[in-house]
Amino acid sequence: MTENEIAKVVFECGLKIHRALGPGLLESAYEECLCYELFNNGVWFERQKTLPLIYEAINLDVGYRVDIMIENKFIIELKAVESLTDIHFAQIITYLKLSGCKLGLLINFNSILFKDGVKRVINGYL
Repeated sequence: MTENEIAKVVFECGLKIHRALGPGLLESAYEECLCYELFNNGVWFERQKTLPLIYEAINLDVGYRVDIMIENKFIIELKAVESLTDIHFAQIITYLKLSGCKLGLLINFNSILFKDGVKRVINGYL
C-alpha cells in the first residue's frame, strides 16, 4: 500500500473506534483497539517499535518508541489529551526523521469529532 492508502485505512479504523467508544479513555485502550482493527484489515504493523538514535556513527539506545509503525513506512502517534500541542507535533516529526518515513498521522482520540483530532504530518514539513 502507498502511504496515502495506509492513511485512509488508519483513518477509517480510528473513526470506527471513536464512534464506538468516544473520547475519554486512556491512550493505551485506543492503541489496543486500533491494532485490533488494523490486524482485521490485513495491515502489517509493529506496535511500540523501538527507534535508535544514531549520533556520530554511534547507535544510542535512548528508548524512542513509535506507537504504531505500518509496513516500515508510516507512523501513527496516538494521544488522548485535551488538545494537541507543539511538543506532540515535534515528537512525531522526530520519529519520522529517525525512521526515514515520509508520512504519519498524529491522532488525538480525546476530541468530540474524530476528524478534528487527526493531523497528517509529512517528514520535513510542519
